[in-house]
Amino acid sequence: MLVLGIESSCDETGIALYHTEAGLLAHRIHSQIAMHTEYGGVVPELASRDHIRRALPLLDACLAESGKQLADVDAIAYTQGPGLAGALLVGASVANALGFALQKPVIGVHHLEGHLLSPLLAEPKPAFPFVALLVSGGHTQLMAVHGIGQYELLGETVDDAAGEAFDKSAKLLGLGYPGGPALSKLADTGDASRFKLPRPMLHSGDLDFSFSGLKTAVLKLVTEQSPLDDTTRADICAAFQEAIVEVLLKKCLAAMKQTGMQRLVIAGGVGANRQLRATLDEAALRRRFTVYYPPLALCTDNGAMIAYAGAMRLQHAVPSYGYGVKPRWDLASLPAA
Repeated sequence: MLVLGIESSCDETGIALYHTEAGLLAHRIHSQIAMHTEYGGVVPELASRDHIRRALPLLDACLAESGKQLADVDAIAYTQGPGLAGALLVGASVANALGFALQKPVIGVHHLEGHLLSPLLAEPKPAFPFVALLVSGGHTQLMAVHGIGQYELLGETVDDAAGEAFDKSAKLLGLGYPGGPALSKLADTGDASRFKLPRPMLHSGDLDFSFSGLKTAVLKLVTEQSPLDDTTRADICAAFQEAIVEVLLKKCLAAMKQTGMQRLVIAGGVGANRQLRATLDEAALRRRFTVYYPPLALCTDNGAMIAYAGAMRLQHAVPSYGYGVKPRWDLASLPAA
């Protein structure tokens, strides 16, 4: 079965073609970073309009790369939520229009389920069950994943997500938007031991996270050290990144101990962070568990994860046409496959 995946939940337009036997045939992503940089954050109306401009040209590029025709598509999956309502409606409209015209089944996919399952697009792929850390600009959650649609929330952030804390702290440091990648790059040249930043909720006794206090500590440090020279800025970045990584590591280890599982899956944009990956890999060797990541190109929002999740869902769900989107959508409410 050849599934077309469409992702348009926020500021990336993703289109992909996934075949249930041949694997991922093609995928294309257009990022709107350059457009939103001028405003210091995502402007929903501009995001929606740009999705409209990009979707069909990206689809044409995927078809050309894969050597397939639109008529070869067997089903269409799109991100139904959560995300920006206007942006989601673009993907829903394109998917349902194509499905109706081609007389092909259409299915809405939960954006976070796509992220959770994205490591299954890599080799080696994890077997169920596993603990999953979903860590991105909008979400930081620990889940026990027992199968498709069988998700148990173990812990989540009570305020800022990890990626959000990266971006906001980067803005405080004058690194622009989106600042997370720039902060991580600068951290590689800094001395993390120069400044001591808090590790919020590290010893809370549960699996929840909190990163707003860490962001506030960065603000205080920036104020105290102002004006910042390049060395000081890099050292603050290194200290911040080390604090985030330590909290994520300790919570992951606690989740694995609590569940008794020996497989850990990392998904979401922050999963591309080099220090996080190196720290988790080192811990996996030392404690004898296995950690899995999606391909680097699929850490950000993308159509491949939506196509894959849609393919898994289509084996058990009844597809239907409809333009309803779900800007807020609890992952735990999904039915088991």
